[in-house]
Amino acid sequence: MNRSCVLRLAVGMGCWLFFAMALATDLAVAQQTEIQQTYTKRAAQITMRDGKKLFTTIYEPKDRSRKYPIMINRTPYSTQPYDARMARRIAPSVLMQREGYIFVLQDVRGRWMSEGDFDNMRPNVDNPKIVDESSDTYDTIEWLLANVENNNGKCGIWGISYPGFYSAAALPDHHPALVASSPQAPISDFFFDDFHHNGAYLLSYFQATSTFGFQHDGPTNQQWYRSAKPNQQDPWSYYLGLGPLSEAGRFHQDNFFWKQMVEHPNYDEFWQRRSILPHLKNIKTNVLVVGGFFDAEDLYGPLNIYRNIEKNNPDTFNAIVMGPWSHGDWASLYPRAKVGKLAFSERVSEFYQRDVEAPFFRYFLKGQGEKPDFEALIYDCGLNKWNKYQQWPPAEAKQVKLYLGANRKLSTSAPVDGEKESTSFVSDPADPVPHRARQDIQLRFTPRFYMSDDQRFATARPDVLSFQTPPLEQPMKLSGDMLAHLKVATTGSSADWVVKLIDVYPDDHPFVPGSDEGLNFGGFQQMVRSEVIRGRFRNSFEKPEPFVPGEIAEINLPLQDVCHTFKKGHRIMIHVQSTWFPLIDRNPQKYVDNIFQAKREDFIRATHTLYHNPKDPSWIEVKVE
Repeated sequence: MNRSCVLRLAVGMGCWLFFAMALATDLAVAQQTEIQQTYTKRAAQITMRDGKKLFTTIYEPKDRSRKYPIMINRTPYSTQPYDARMARRIAPSVLMQREGYIFVLQDVRGRWMSEGDFDNMRPNVDNPKIVDESSDTYDTIEWLLANVENNNGKCGIWGISYPGFYSAAALPDHHPALVASSPQAPISDFFFDDFHHNGAYLLSYFQATSTFGFQHDGPTNQQWYRSAKPNQQDPWSYYLGLGPLSEAGRFHQDNFFWKQMVEHPNYDEFWQRRSILPHLKNIKTNVLVVGGFFDAEDLYGPLNIYRNIEKNNPDTFNAIVMGPWSHGDWASLYPRAKVGKLAFSERVSEFYQRDVEAPFFRYFLKGQGEKPDFEALIYDCGLNKWNKYQQWPPAEAKQVKLYLGANRKLSTSAPVDGEKESTSFVSDPADPVPHRARQDIQLRFTPRFYMSDDQRFATARPDVLSFQTPPLEQPMKLSGDMLAHLKVATTGSSADWVVKLIDVYPDDHPFVPGSDEGLNFGGFQQMVRSEVIRGRFRNSFEKPEPFVPGEIAEINLPLQDVCHTFKKGHRIMIHVQSTWFPLIDRNPQKYVDNIFQAKREDFIRATHTLYHNPKDPSWIEVKVE
């Protein structure tokens, strides 16, 4: 059987992922061979200002006929291989690899072959005698300029996810030669992104906690941290079997990062110091921030890093790109963008690499081509098309309130007297709402594919409140950030609140090419945006407080940006719920000072009420172009 026949058979059997991984391996091996042919590799131990040495691998073009800019990637995930073999990837894209740069890969402090202690989201310190990620980057650049031949005196930095944070953390107190930075899917604040969302712990990150919570005894080319491996294959049973976080901690003994989360359940000084956002000032480096609208790991980071640089540095070139991608998918070699089961346009990643990323670095590091002509390059995930803006959110976008109303209606009209004033549901921690259809939940390092899932499985549940518009008579384009304003009450004293924005397709909607075979798009309920807030933080993330049983409280939940046109004939739907398992841990619904220390007996059923009347309205504030 030839490869194409096998691939068709595998897709029909639901094995697309296996062959996608095989294809990726083939491409990576070919890329590794090409790197071998065009680059030389050497390793260096670069001494920082405190005497610690950071392991650094330098890939220099064999063509010595011209000078090259230096492109830096700093990572906690290892710069392997540590022998003479070439890495499978050294550049943001194959295109940039072929264009020619001096590529530098570095193990950050305390990781793998670098000396020192590791600190998650190491705080930026305004003191040149105390090391931080900005000073480590500065010292690295200083050494590279003096010790790497054929450099043109200009440096850039890029990275995806945690390396994206290091790209942003290089900006405060930056080296004068650092003229271009591209933080991509960057973490910016651990209390609102990655391991937490508005203070709610992401249980789906439970296994990932092991990766960041053990110090090595010194430089090593072998994994030293222990992994919390699942003891069974069924994800639902595995996560339920962990029990309360107070019991789940047995899998993270001696893990300093887990202990830090347990000891700091609120947004205290420990977390505040680790936010890079307040330090993004006095920046002269040109910045290209990149993110994906369906990034389940780091969506808060790129949007807020862009906003803070924009606010504090009005004369600095600072642009943002947001596309129809999951975490880091813009660096993919695949021709079609696909998130979970749902496909988007072809060649969007190729377009980004060829027409956006490479020209950005080419212009600022090599002085070639033209300066990027946009402030924001934003993909409309409803129409599958790019939009260029000179301001984000767009200046012409108008704020509109979508009111949650009686009889599960969603409307721009405020509620009136005489209609049903509220809707209630029972929330049971023993029977939580899944974040995906049960059969689709996975055991993996971090969550990923739920961000575009069909929500019909959730709409059918009695503990999920759904509100929707009639079929739209005209398209409606939402562009920018959103705010969910809810008036709620509970019979308990603690609760989480989850809000989801959903695009409901018409019943006769055709199949979307490239999506999973057999997916029924008639009445498909595509999740467009979703977010959670731990209700105890409704008034302050620093000083939590319980709900007073039966007393109406106000919840203001910021929802991350969207650019999505709801087409004519589609409906806009809003979900409101209180559990979202195992994406986030279960709230006991009985107030305890520290949910990480809650006991089994603290978990209780509670009745939650959402109000939607003239006195106590609930709405979603959106921006409409």
